[in-house]
Amino acid sequence: MMYRMEKFDYNKAVEELESIAAKVEDPQTGIDDIDKYIRRSKELIEACMAYLRGAREKLEQ
Repeated sequence: MMYRMEKFDYNKAVEELESIAAKVEDPQTGIDDIDKYIRRSKELIEACMAYLRGAREKLEQ
């Protein structure tokens, strides 16, 4: 899932990543869920990186 820059909320993405980290660290979390969380984390990290690259490019202009 790719995020459009104008609708992407960086702070919400970071909050979701923190929530996912807590769930993955919970011993009660099953392997199947961990796999799902890892995939979602990858999506969020890629979207955050794209957002930050875009912000850097705007600042450099």
